[in-house]
Amino acid sequence: MVVFGVLSLVFVINSVLAIVATVGGLALAVGGAWWVVTERDRRRIWGAAAIAAGFVVMTWAMGHALVAADAIVLRLIIAVGVLGVAVASARYALAPDLHALDRRRDTQRPQRPVLICNPRSGGGKVERFGLRSAAAELGVETIELEPGGNLEQLARDAVARGADCLGMAGGDGSQAIVAAVAVEHDLPFVCVSAGTRNHFALDLGLDRDDPRRTLLAFRDAVERRVDYGTVNGRLFVNNVSLGVYATIVAEESYRADKAHTAAAMLPDLLGPTARPFDLQLTTPSGRHVDGAFVILVSNNPYVANTSLDAATRRRMDTGTLGVIAVSTSTAAEAARLMARSAVGLRKTSPFWHEFTAGSVEIRSRSGHAAAGIDGEPVELTTPLTIRSHPRGLRLLVPSDNEAIAARRQAREVNLRALVDVAAGRLPRL
Repeated sequence: MVVFGVLSLVFVINSVLAIVATVGGLALAVGGAWWVVTERDRRRIWGAAAIAAGFVVMTWAMGHALVAADAIVLRLIIAVGVLGVAVASARYALAPDLHALDRRRDTQRPQRPVLICNPRSGGGKVERFGLRSAAAELGVETIELEPGGNLEQLARDAVARGADCLGMAGGDGSQAIVAAVAVEHDLPFVCVSAGTRNHFALDLGLDRDDPRRTLLAFRDAVERRVDYGTVNGRLFVNNVSLGVYATIVAEESYRADKAHTAAAMLPDLLGPTARPFDLQLTTPSGRHVDGAFVILVSNNPYVANTSLDAATRRRMDTGTLGVIAVSTSTAAEAARLMARSAVGLRKTSPFWHEFTAGSVEIRSRSGHAAAGIDGEPVELTTPLTIRSHPRGLRLLVPSDNEAIAARRQAREVNLRALVDVAAGRLPRL
């Protein structure tokens, strides 16, 4: 990795002007985008012009860098080759013994498993993939959630009838409700990705394209212990969001027309006449954050960089919450934040607050706050006490999932872990 970094620096040192122009163009485009989102009428037109100008500057910068670089193709080939060797070496050094995972004994098969299905979730994935019949072939009882039905009560009734394993075929919000009942009764849980986006299944490394494969967890499975979070005692598997997103999703029109609802509301929420959001938190370092327009508290931290894993979680068992708050209030502040992010200095910005913790408290002066819990809008009483519950969820997954999860974790390559390996210590991923 060090070799790759040195070579990269040597390759671009002759294009400092291009680098500066690229960052400047990016900042200009972001500032324009802020105006497009938060303003109306003429200012939106000026914002669109700034976006176009920013892209022109960035295009010129990239063209200048290509013209100025000698033997650019050869340099790229060398850089890619060195990067490939570096990544392969790092993964070899840091990844768990995947073959040992493959040799682990399977978990005892549930005797009375129950799968609850939401037929309306994901545009009808339950019916499209034939999940009820596929589950029946595995000896799994299926229960259908009727319109207006009580999902939590269905799960509790299944336990009362003797279910020794609960599964849910639906979206992330439904997964959390049934998982909460499974945790309460110390039962294993099976996540079947039959929702629209299925972020929980994605970060677990489960197959989102064909949910029938996840049904194999009822027959040939291993048990994974993963974390879950709670906000004022309510379980969540992905995140709790506050601020702009939570306010918009609470609107009745959002479900029918997401884009139009957001475009109509954002100028009032973020524009020059908008009031700061009534949200406060204190970071582990003692820094007080007041008025952030976005607060995201996740069950395990998201990757917040430009890697291929961006906006996902590589691990689900760190025992920590990931907290991100953004407090920009003008186009200039948004541009400054994005410019710092472009050169890897996002965390030095006074408008970006990112940390991990076992618990966090969110306060408001009004005594209440709108929140989105795994995408579901709710109104909560403050202060919000949000906690991580390390390895508190017993998850049954197909037998190949632990190896998939280990490969995801192996992408968490950092200098500290490499130093640990070089010193003969266990890496702190």
